[in-house]
This record gives sequence, C-alpha cells and structure tokens, in this order.
Amino acid sequence: MPFIDELTDKLHEECGVFGIYSYDSEIDIANASVFGLYALQHRGQESCGIYVSDRGVPVGVKRVGLVHEVFTKEALEILGTGQMAVGHVRYGTTGCNTSRNAQPMHVNHAKGSLVVAHNGNLTNAGELRDQFEMDGCIFHSTNDTEVIAYAITRQRIKSSTIEEAVCKAVDSLVGAYSLVMMSSTKMICCRDPLGFRPLVIGKIGEHGENVPPHAYVVCSETCALDSVGATFVRDVLPGEIVVIDKDGLRSIPHNVDKGRPKHMCIFEYIYFARPDSFMDGNSVHISRENAGKMLAMRYPVQADVVIGIPDSGMDAAVGYAKQSGIPYAIGMIKNRYIARTFIQPNQSDRTNGVRIKLNPVKHVVNGKRVIFVDDSIVRGTTVSRIVKILREAGATEVHAMSAAPPFRYPCYFGTDVDTRENLIANQHETYADIARAIGADSVGYLAVEDLPMLVRPKQGICHACFTGDYNVPIPEEPLLKSKFENKLPFDENQLRLEEK
Repeated sequence: MPFIDELTDKLHEECGVFGIYSYDSEIDIANASVFGLYALQHRGQESCGIYVSDRGVPVGVKRVGLVHEVFTKEALEILGTGQMAVGHVRYGTTGCNTSRNAQPMHVNHAKGSLVVAHNGNLTNAGELRDQFEMDGCIFHSTNDTEVIAYAITRQRIKSSTIEEAVCKAVDSLVGAYSLVMMSSTKMICCRDPLGFRPLVIGKIGEHGENVPPHAYVVCSETCALDSVGATFVRDVLPGEIVVIDKDGLRSIPHNVDKGRPKHMCIFEYIYFARPDSFMDGNSVHISRENAGKMLAMRYPVQADVVIGIPDSGMDAAVGYAKQSGIPYAIGMIKNRYIARTFIQPNQSDRTNGVRIKLNPVKHVVNGKRVIFVDDSIVRGTTVSRIVKILREAGATEVHAMSAAPPFRYPCYFGTDVDTRENLIANQHETYADIARAIGADSVGYLAVEDLPMLVRPKQGICHACFTGDYNVPIPEEPLLKSKFENKLPFDENQLRLEEK
C-alpha cells in the first residue's frame, strides 16, 4: 500500500532535484546546492544527498534525514569544491526509506561515471529491472532511479557521447521522470514527453545578452532558483534533453512534440509546489486562489468565517473568502517542528498527533459558522479530526471544502494515492454521505471540469487520480513501494534446523 502520512493523511510526491554548473571558480558549488535543497525540502523529507564533481571525479554525501541534519560542516568539507553538482531531496514512492535508496545515484562504467537525480515514477520500472537482472545487472537499491541509471549506462558503452546515450535510453522509459545528471564533463537534464513533473532552468550572474553566465542552475521549482540568486530562464520542455558543459547550454528536442499538450500533474499546483513558485508559466499561488474562488461559486455557504488548513489550504481559503465575501481569518495553527515521518503506533496516538500538529485559534472559531478549506480529502481520517477539533473549539457549524476533486483512482506517476477501497470518495455515494461520515455540516469538492481553470488556457494537465484517464500505459498491478523488501514467510521448522 502506498504510504500516506499517518499524522496528517496527506499525499506525498517523489522528490526534488537540483543541479548547478559553474563557470566561475568563486561560486561555492556545495553551499549553493545546500541552499537549493533547503528551498525544495517540502518535496521530500526522508533523505537527501549532493554529489560535487571536481574535474570529473564525483564526491558525494547522502543519507536519511533533513537537509540541515545531513549537510553539516563536516559533510561540506567532504564535498569540497568543483565545477558542477547535483542534489536531491527524497520522498520515495518506490523503495523503502533507507540510506541505500537516498539519491543522487552514482554508478561507474567503462567510459567514466554517471550521477542521477530523479523526480517521478516509471510505470515500467519492474519490467526493465527484470530485463536488466536477466542480463546480469546487480542492483544495490530498490528504487527506480537505479533502473534509469542502468538504462543510460548500458547505452553509454556503445554510444560516442553521453547525450546520445540518454537519447537512446529515455525511449525505453515509460511514466514520469524529470532528471538532472552529471557525467565526467557535462550536466544533462531531461523531462518525460508529457511533462508530468516540473523542471526549470535559471542562470546566475548574467549581465548582458552576449555575456556568459557565471553558472546555470536546473531544478524542480523556481523557488530554488531564488534561493541561490539565479534568474529564471525557462522551463525544460516535455521530451527535451538539455546539455550544459564548458561551451554553454544546448537543447536536444529529442521527444519534443510542440503540438502535444503538456500533462503536468495537477497536484503540483494544488499541493506539492511552494506557492511562491511558477510552473510552466503559472503562479502556484494564483492557481490555488482560483481553486478557492471556484469552490465558492459551486458551494456557497452561509458562514461567519473562512479559514485555511496550513500550509497548502491557505491560498485556496483566501480565494474562497474573496469570492464569497465572507471574512478570512487564521483559524488553525500548524506546529512546524514535528517530522512528517513521525508515525504513531495506534489510533488514539494518531488522533493526539493531529492535535499536536494542528491547533485551532479559539477566538476565531468560537461561536462561529466556520468554512475550512484544505488542499484535498484522501481517506477522510484527518478531515474528520479537524471537524472534531473545530467543534470542540466552539464552532457552531463546520463546512469542509476540498481544493481538489474526489480521489477515486491510484496514481502511477510519483504521487502516493491510496488503494481505491481506502479512498473516502469511493466509500460513499454522495457528498452528503461523506459529510455525515466526517461529522461536517456539508462538504464540497472542486469539480474536475474546473481543473483547467487553474492553469493557462489550452495547457494540458494530468488528472488521472480523479478520472482514471491515464495518459500512458499503466502496469496491470501497481509496483508497490515495498516490492523488493518483502520478507520471506516465517518457517519455524526451518529455524529449528538452522539452530541445530
């Protein structure tokens, strides 16, 4: 079963990537990478890593933990200096949370080395892994990033350049992938042909049209560009391969189809990305505010106050308040010092955990009819606890609004959507039934037909988790996160034989 945070019943998305290629020896590559990963920490809190390449020799530090825990003074000394670096923050949808699954992935081969950082999820990872293992490959991790690394290095052996190898390898990959990679002399970045996951390019220190920049930066979100003082250049196009080396930046439009709409995961706008980021030309903050406005138009409620569930429900709540004319207020406070991986052993502790993480501002909700807006409703466990907390704080009515449509189908592209039977929208026939189940006076969801309004006109989005309309072939059976960590059945008789 895909992992969902037991404290908050929130979805997770796989990873953030960061890369920098410097033409200026004064730029501290390792420190810049750390700053970039700090900006992307919201995309993954399980593990993180950075590899720095000094004249073709990659040196890396990666392990389980948050950025500030992993990149100590001692770690930065190990990384040293260099000309380029690749970094990664991980929440894994494939492979358990251990140091061997931390990224970036580093492999050596006959023509040098390759460092890979990956955001996304392959739908054919199991098929490719089986094929590679039958050919003699030995895997040291249980995530699909190593599958990608092998796909590229196998082509590199028989290709004249790394970019030629990448062009050949990506044709075998199906699903979502935004990659930042290092060979001995080049940084290579690419995005899957449908553009499921974001990838942006920026530059540092450019002072004129014909003046080369001090450095190029490629990363998951524009907020990471801001953190290192880089200016936004453009998005990596779906299907594009970008090469950065001593001669500058060049594009290989390998699988770019300019007539094909993008299929960016809509949940990047609703939940995953930071609100100060821009994706494919869209402001994440504006997208979320628009979602709130459309909610208000579809589900008008007589109430006294609108509040948002921090953090990703806040912008939509502002939009709901603006559209409805009902005052907005900060009615829920989030404790930011509880790790997302903090899992309670039983139901009672999990309920207490929500109280620790979210607490109402009683002055705002006491005696009021309250509308609260959250980014989504998944299993319904957290939203029911929020309803209970607000009622105990004195709310006379509680109306729950979701800035996403009802979840009904699993995701195969890097978002952990629970199995269908565990999704509350599949357990009840009507919204009124769901409202009764969570203890709310009413519940409202963003409509699927409203989703295109969150992005620029005619820009495609992926909404398969709401509609079941997948844009690529999907496996008959989902590749479970724990596929390669399942223990053997316990055999007590065999244990006795081994003891003898």
